[in-house]
Amino acid sequence: MGLRINQNIAAYNAHRNLTQTDNNLSKSLERLSSGLRINRAADDAAGLSISEKLRSQVRGLQQASRNAQDGISLIQTAEGALAETHSILQRMRELAVQAANGSLTDEDRDAVQEEVSALITEVTRIAQSTSYNNQTLLEGGLGSTITGAGVSLVAASGIASIESVGATPGTGYALSYASGTNTLTLTDGTTTESVVITPPSGFNTAVVTFASLGIKVTVNGAIDNQSIASGSGGFTVSSGSMSLHIGANQNQTISVSIGDMTAEGLNIDTLDVSTATGAETAIATLDTAITTVSTQRSQLGAVQNRLEHTIANLGVAQENLAASESRIRDVDMAAEMVSFTRNQIMIQAGTAMLAQANAVPQTVLQLLR
Repeated sequence: MGLRINQNIAAYNAHRNLTQTDNNLSKSLERLSSGLRINRAADDAAGLSISEKLRSQVRGLQQASRNAQDGISLIQTAEGALAETHSILQRMRELAVQAANGSLTDEDRDAVQEEVSALITEVTRIAQSTSYNNQTLLEGGLGSTITGAGVSLVAASGIASIESVGATPGTGYALSYASGTNTLTLTDGTTTESVVITPPSGFNTAVVTFASLGIKVTVNGAIDNQSIASGSGGFTVSSGSMSLHIGANQNQTISVSIGDMTAEGLNIDTLDVSTATGAETAIATLDTAITTVSTQRSQLGAVQNRLEHTIANLGVAQENLAASESRIRDVDMAAEMVSFTRNQIMIQAGTAMLAQANAVPQTVLQLLR
């Protein structure tokens, strides 16, 4: 072997190997400290791409599960209120049966009517006040939207707002106001309903209900002494149910629909038990209302059960996808610790050998003495 002092090939070789071992040791430290096999794309480009897709699915499933839980909370809120409505309807039917009895006098029936009227008011109050996240649940407009009510209609004509309370989705409407007769008219092209109103003054508002068309219109003082042309008052009810997104991907939804559970919606707002004949009619009307509420509660219960099964299924899917991501992205701590220990030993050996390689040129001095 030749002896050279300008180039120490053995030292270069030892240094190169030591540098590579040090890089491997640094990567092992990074993996052990992070718990991840893939910390950057360079570690495994394909694995990173696959694991990111799996991660997005896992996080989507987690949020879908929370969405379903929110849906259950919404349904429980509505169903709890309907349970009280049921109780009120049963009491009203009991009173109607009592009023139908021939042994009661007119004064007795008037007293019964007082309670019935109070209960009718309470049914509507429950429907109007039952809400979830500021969304009214029992007025028949859950998730419905009104489109096409332009600025000219709302701002210039004194229309403060328009609300669906059970209108048919996709139906177009036109609204007009005759200032001479104070008549507000709504039509869907087939059915026309007119309501004579007293225009509110100042900052007051008035709510006009078009029962047969399922629309409520709130007007303010600006409507006084002016007319709305039908052409400028067109609008459309676009939907009538709420969609719950219960999957990790697009269009994985279920719909929740709740009808109008006000006294008007249940057709009990005009019950009159002050006569025996009226009481008999009220019994049949209340039977229908009770059936309507029972059907609605059954539908809500079915959706709630479906959501509970959905949550269970989402949990299983999330677990399996998380396991798949872990197999790709997470480090095997035992195997990595073996590699780390090996690299530590190699570092020590490489350092010692580099010192030995650097000492070789010193032997040349022996020839110069």
